[in-house]
Amino acid sequence: MIRQFGLPEALAILSGVQATILLSLIAFVGGGVVGLAVALMRTSERTWLQRCAGFYIDFFQGTPLLMQLFLVFYGLPVLGYKVNPWIAVAIGFTLHASAFLGEIWRGSIQAVPRGQTEAAYALGLSYASRMRNVVLPQAMRISVAPTVGFMVQLIKGTSLAAIIGFVELSRAAQIIASATYKPLLAYGCAAIVYFVLCFPLSRLSMRLEKRFAVKT
Repeated sequence: MIRQFGLPEALAILSGVQATILLSLIAFVGGGVVGLAVALMRTSERTWLQRCAGFYIDFFQGTPLLMQLFLVFYGLPVLGYKVNPWIAVAIGFTLHASAFLGEIWRGSIQAVPRGQTEAAYALGLSYASRMRNVVLPQAMRISVAPTVGFMVQLIKGTSLAAIIGFVELSRAAQIIASATYKPLLAYGCAAIVYFVLCFPLSRLSMRLEKRFAVKT
């Protein structure tokens, strides 16, 4: 029996928003922690650390996110680790986000005027002290705008999680579209929600970028 598209169906689509937001936050926070380590490795004085981090970034930026989700979801059981869709997408998106955030923050670290680093080096500060007290505070300011911009891409990218059975916003819309045979209404509602989530962040990213450009 074909269901009519009404308020319950619209609310069913909205129920996927919570999973979308939670997955985005998990990926952003987890990716931020790993990404900072990757960025520090990329800017390390040790060549082998730079190469390891470079390979990590190249792999995750050079392969589709969908393929990465497949590798986690189907690969871990082969190694003896059974995972549900929640754990699989959390791991997949965290690894994906860490590579992009690591590269964004690597660029921000290297964008800090060289004179700042040389002055810290002349004062005899260790690498850890130079990063913690001189470089990273300035790099954080530079990286705010692109980091917020990446958050927008991350929210939209969560729609790919539906391919392995994870019920988020786009998957919820797909289920309702199949039940009501009203794909335009179902996907239209999902598109509006994505817009409401992403548009403010996009504007914030643009405003921060302009503010930074004026100050520099």
